[in-house]
Amino acid sequence: MPTFAVSPGLNPVLQTVLAAGLVGIIVAVLAWPLGTWLARVFLDERHWRVERAVYRAAGVDPDTEQRWTTYAVSVVAFGAVSVVGLWLLIVVQGWLPWSFDRSQTWHGAVNTAISFTTNTNWQSYAGEAGAGHSLQLLGLTVQNFLSAATGLAVAIAVVRAFARAGVDRIGNFWVDLTRSSIRVLLPISVVAAVLLILGGVVQNLASPTEIVTLSGEAQTIQGGPVASQEAIKLLGTNGGGFFNANSAHPYENPTPWTNLLEIVLVLLIPFALTRTYGLMVGDRRQGRLVAAVMATLFGAAALLTAWAEASAATAPTGSMEGKEQRFGIAWSVLFSTSTTATSTGAVNSLHESYSPLGGGLLLFNMMMGEVSPGGIGTGLYGILVMAVIAVFIAGLMVGRTPELLGKTIGRREITYAALASILMPALVLTGTAISLVLPQARAALLADGPHGLSEMLYAFSSAGNNNGSAFAGLSADQPWLNLSMGVVMFVARFGIIVLTLALAGSLVTQRRRPVTAGTMPTHTLTFGFLLVGIVLLLAGLTFFPSLALGPLAEALS
Repeated sequence: MPTFAVSPGLNPVLQTVLAAGLVGIIVAVLAWPLGTWLARVFLDERHWRVERAVYRAAGVDPDTEQRWTTYAVSVVAFGAVSVVGLWLLIVVQGWLPWSFDRSQTWHGAVNTAISFTTNTNWQSYAGEAGAGHSLQLLGLTVQNFLSAATGLAVAIAVVRAFARAGVDRIGNFWVDLTRSSIRVLLPISVVAAVLLILGGVVQNLASPTEIVTLSGEAQTIQGGPVASQEAIKLLGTNGGGFFNANSAHPYENPTPWTNLLEIVLVLLIPFALTRTYGLMVGDRRQGRLVAAVMATLFGAAALLTAWAEASAATAPTGSMEGKEQRFGIAWSVLFSTSTTATSTGAVNSLHESYSPLGGGLLLFNMMMGEVSPGGIGTGLYGILVMAVIAVFIAGLMVGRTPELLGKTIGRREITYAALASILMPALVLTGTAISLVLPQARAALLADGPHGLSEMLYAFSSAGNNNGSAFAGLSADQPWLNLSMGVVMFVARFGIIVLTLALAGSLVTQRRRPVTAGTMPTHTLTFGFLLVGIVLLLAGLTFFPSLALGPLAEALS
């Protein structure tokens, strides 16, 4: 098996530094032109011929822009219709070709439909056992595109609110959705799928094959359209897995080179959007500042997690429990950090087997709201909400009217931003608390004590942040967990979107205030430190008690 040119004798933390440096260089090189292309896509006043065909079929006037209320209604309505349509497809998949008798419970189907529509891709079912090829292609892969395109569209609408002044329109959701899918996600996914196939990822419509192993035991080898789903699940920060083992499965992620490619795909668009933001608001320094904040939070999380895993065992290699030998600690940690710092549920190692501190850090990545760099679109508008809160607090400290890009942050704006920032923690903590007092939910836990709390807390944090990864010890395929987590996924996704669009609607109507000597610059190192501090402070104050009872208590025991 080919490996990267990193000596196994190196400390895992140093290996992680080298690995993160390689990934960082590749992402930076690719994100620069991609960010420029994204800005051109959404500033272009012309429509492609194929896009016009979509608009005619949908009855949409692409030249009419929407107020924030209409934009929000369009997003939520599209999400609701998608949930119903996908649920019906899951229920009837037994009558579709290439189903191979795959099935899900009705409440599991509800969970799956909400999960893939909200860009979460939490799976209460084993990937290869619960979804046949037709469902994978017609339902799950399609929603991987549409859910990612929805997040990207909302982010662009929010950026327009900062870029425009004195108007009441933030774009057209249907145009943004279509362009995101056709001009961005589809072409990159095709290239990524071809690269994955060349790297050994499976792509076929084969039925399961029975073989006899060297030990004489029977084993089922499952094929399928894996590469096509793998490409968009990672590029769109969706997550989920064609196979139950996810990206630890050799058919999904066969070599260290495909592992590198998959990490790059996860991080590419979230970081590229920071350049798009700078270009669209007319100040590239703003985009660079946001990218630096995201990279700082990401890098610190990766290094701390590597240190935790390196210190969890006396062996020079650190703790390899739950990790693939072909990836080692560094590339396992980097993959896990990339997917928990974005809204990507893919895993190439077992988070349940991480050390208490390592697992707690992966959990904290999600608790920050996944803004380091966050999911496709969600990371950018999430960090902009944090920036609104940061300038408001800074204004209170120095006694000046808070402004961000010439827009005043007043009572209405900070109300929307505050509500958007507390909705996810409220859902996560409430869902976790109720589940821990219900006997049927507690019975789903593999462990008890602090680790059991971590399993449940991780599940609802994953749902509330539309992530999709799991502490795999939780047996989540039961009515309460399927339905309650479905509610959390839907409300967290669309509730935050509505509040963020309300903030955008308030900002876009404002006239831009001129820069004066009293204006606080929001592109400087000082503001960057403030923004990092606000992200950590809000997450820490909200979740520290639960972390203290879970991962921290387990680490100290």
